[in-house]
Amino acid sequence: MGKTISCSVVLSLIPCFYLLFATALDTITPSKSIKDPEFIISQNGTFRLGFFSLANSNNRYVGILYHQIPVQTVVWVANRNRPLKDSSGILNISDDGNLVVLNGKTEILWSSNVTNTAPNGTTAHLSDLGNLVLSNGDDAGSSLWESFQHPSNAFIESMEISTDVKKGRKVEIKSWKSHDDPSDDNRQQTFFIGYEDSNHSMLTYCELDSQGKFSERRWDAEKGNWIKSYSIYHTDCDVYGKCGEFGMCNSKKRPICSCLKGFKPRNAEEWSRGNWSSGCFRTTPLQCQRDNNNGSGAGQGDDGFLEMKMMNVPAFPDRSSIVNGECKDQCLKNCSCVAYAYDAGIGCMMWSGDLIDVKESSRGVDLYIRLPASELDKGKSSKVIVITTVIAGIVVITISALFLRCRMLKHKGRNKKRKHIKFCSENIGENSIGVKLQQLPLFNFEELATATNNFNHAKMLGQGGFGPVYRGTLDDGKEIAVKRLSKASGQGLEEFMNEVVVISKLQHRNLVRLLGCCVEGEEKMLAYEYMPNKSLDALLFVVICLLSM
Repeated sequence: MGKTISCSVVLSLIPCFYLLFATALDTITPSKSIKDPEFIISQNGTFRLGFFSLANSNNRYVGILYHQIPVQTVVWVANRNRPLKDSSGILNISDDGNLVVLNGKTEILWSSNVTNTAPNGTTAHLSDLGNLVLSNGDDAGSSLWESFQHPSNAFIESMEISTDVKKGRKVEIKSWKSHDDPSDDNRQQTFFIGYEDSNHSMLTYCELDSQGKFSERRWDAEKGNWIKSYSIYHTDCDVYGKCGEFGMCNSKKRPICSCLKGFKPRNAEEWSRGNWSSGCFRTTPLQCQRDNNNGSGAGQGDDGFLEMKMMNVPAFPDRSSIVNGECKDQCLKNCSCVAYAYDAGIGCMMWSGDLIDVKESSRGVDLYIRLPASELDKGKSSKVIVITTVIAGIVVITISALFLRCRMLKHKGRNKKRKHIKFCSENIGENSIGVKLQQLPLFNFEELATATNNFNHAKMLGQGGFGPVYRGTLDDGKEIAVKRLSKASGQGLEEFMNEVVVISKLQHRNLVRLLGCCVEGEEKMLAYEYMPNKSLDALLFVVICLLSM
């Protein structure tokens, strides 16, 4: 894109080429070739096939372009990796029935590269849809080669992009290296799509640019230019194969790519630089693979499946109509099956070989990754360790709280109540509680009321003997849990200060931190760090129960 072609020049050339090609304006035959700068035009006049150059480049290419618009728009390039260096190029049908691009030295720069049993009857026809079709009189008129099956970076109306699993063929589009260099960009991943547009009322095409962004463009006749109507590239994870084989992408994490469980980066140095395209490799072979290598035959072995919730499944699954319960068994019986998933609307999906384009998603299906039992046991062992650690932490906290409670009860008779507190950092005195409080910030009543939306009931996390606990957000965005002494609780300043002592004395990573306090008149409140998933309120009410003993 970029060059503008004068409409008057194009229109003046059309009669000349009608004379040159007579009735075969849209066709190349063994006896009729085109030389630079000649071209052929589709019957409806929408597309042309010929020679062109791009902006800031003297290289010459053979390709298909939109014909009836003034902005040069290339939708397919033949010799994208081997450009012509001058205007001596020729496009013709060779003796073996292939469509070829030749330079002035008759060297072949590009070929359709097919086997043709009837080369003399071969023709290359440019259809009204922009598809260049090579065919002969044999095989009931079926095509030998089509440009739609070998696209460049553009996807035009009526093009069908698909995958033939049985033949191992994938029709794909690949980005250009830059806007003025159509050669394959090895740094960019292949982008696979499946889409068909039968609306021919307006000119529309899609393009995969050199940044991996895929967008649709529509021709605006009034503005005389292409208008981007939408882009399906919203995050880096939308780029096909961003994390390579057996890599998983999550745009909300940093870094966005990680290896699936049981896999490691294939090139750790590249991964450290943010290039994840090399993907991951399996650290431990599957048991069924070891059985096959040892000659014990294929079997289920000790392999199992790791469940991954809510995933955008990998590309190119093998689909089956079997029911959900049989999907796992079917995959387990086939050693080449590395993953499976089931969706009620699609059915059973299984994958063999590499898993590409796995993404975490809020909307998806459960994906089951095949792993050896040793890798699955590692996960179970980790869970046991975590659970054991949590239980041990709770026991330690409970015993510590009971011990401190007993000590405080011994000094209860000697404690003096204090009616006014200006700062939580002040000393209560040796005769009152006998403990010097740690430095704590003071919150005023208005600040905590604002944080909890005036102690709105919807903000309440729960309620114990001390009083209700509310979830709040300070002005700096920090989330807190505010514990407010209920007037009907029967507890006063002494019990309030006892809790301050207990929590401030306990320093443990599994115990919520006391962030500050507030005492104004009859109001007595404690501000804790907020812990999600009910961990905070459960712990607070354990402490409340202990204090109530």
